[in-house]
Amino acid sequence: MDEWIEKDLRFLWHPYTQMKDCETDPPILIEKAEGIRLYDSEGNFYYDTISSWWCNIHGHNHPKIKAAINEQLNSLDHILFAGFTHKPAIRLAEKLVSITPRKLTKIFFSDNGSTAVETALKMSFQYWVNSGKNKKTNFLSLDMAYHGDTIGAMSVGGNTIFNQPFKPLLFQSFKVPTPHCYRCPMGKQKGCCDTECIEPLEATLKQNNETIAALILEPLLMGAAGMIIYPAEYLKKAAELAKKYDVHLIADEVATGFGRTGKMFACEHADVGPDFMCLSKGITSGTLPLAATLTTEKIYNAFYDDYEKFKTFYHGHTFTANPIGCAAALANLEIFEEEKTLEKIKPIMRQFHTELENFKPLSLVGDVRYIGMVGAIELVKDKKTKKGFEITERIGQQVFKKGLKENLILRPLGNVIYLYLPLCITKTQLAEILEKAFKTINSLS
Repeated sequence: MDEWIEKDLRFLWHPYTQMKDCETDPPILIEKAEGIRLYDSEGNFYYDTISSWWCNIHGHNHPKIKAAINEQLNSLDHILFAGFTHKPAIRLAEKLVSITPRKLTKIFFSDNGSTAVETALKMSFQYWVNSGKNKKTNFLSLDMAYHGDTIGAMSVGGNTIFNQPFKPLLFQSFKVPTPHCYRCPMGKQKGCCDTECIEPLEATLKQNNETIAALILEPLLMGAAGMIIYPAEYLKKAAELAKKYDVHLIADEVATGFGRTGKMFACEHADVGPDFMCLSKGITSGTLPLAATLTTEKIYNAFYDDYEKFKTFYHGHTFTANPIGCAAALANLEIFEEEKTLEKIKPIMRQFHTELENFKPLSLVGDVRYIGMVGAIELVKDKKTKKGFEITERIGQQVFKKGLKENLILRPLGNVIYLYLPLCITKTQLAEILEKAFKTINSLS
């Protein structure tokens, strides 16, 4: 075994990993990255088909982002953000306000998706306290949702494998069925319904709105739930209901933001303007940790008062608005404009969707779903009954191991094999990736 891998296994504890597996399947030592390729210590390359955990957008080692990081490092590396400020944070805040839904005008920086969500939850909670509505202490979310791994974020997540061990630590929140078109909670068929899946959400709001502070959703695409894609009409109706029942809408765009769904933000598909928007992952194209929670003047003003009245938002992070991270984020957004990323990706997106349809006839494939440059292939034992594989059968792990031999990283979400592709991908690269992915899945039939 390579000495670096030996040291890794001696000292490191990897996320979402049963470390005993590493005895037979040790981690792969990556030495460098360029574009959408990763290179290991033995000279093998892998297509980064999951954007290094949904972060990378413009390809690894993009020269503009590297230059921005180097330039900022030469002037200011870090400064506390309480009582001090700096130009990269101001410029980034101004830019984010200009590209996000109109009423989002105030930005609170943090350092990852979970903290962006925690910030929104705490702001919403304290807003109602500051406004004299002390009964609004609960939250509403979908029963398969994932919003992060901190306590508050887990509490509004679903009853999933991510959260089960920590259930005694979590606060109670209202849950409604996930609008999963392949496994419809209302027993309807995709394309033959009237969005009846919104009914449980409406019923819960109608009955409990006086105690609910906010509804939190991942707009259109639920990532860790298995890349579940739901209709824009559901999001639009959910936003209308939140407004009707005087409940905040928190849009968790940590995974869906920055072009992943074909628009800069997934909320745009339904023309929805939330009360909070949580951003991270793609904000720096995966180069540095950074996150932002955006909110409205109305919510901001509920905290704006004399110090002794305890309306201050007592929350913060050591690396809030780190100057180097902000500089990387600014460069990332400039690339969108200079390279016309969202325009250039349109024909490749169409190719992606068309070719994903070719997976449907495979005997193990129950469902194929896609939005933007995200595609998911759900594997099942029985196509008619939609019965899935048991967790102990580890069908996803089998695909992952076979995929590596085809130069692909197909890290599964249970029985779901997905592609979360960088927006810099070419038609040739896409065709090769899909051909290899098809071959990999078909080999297990």
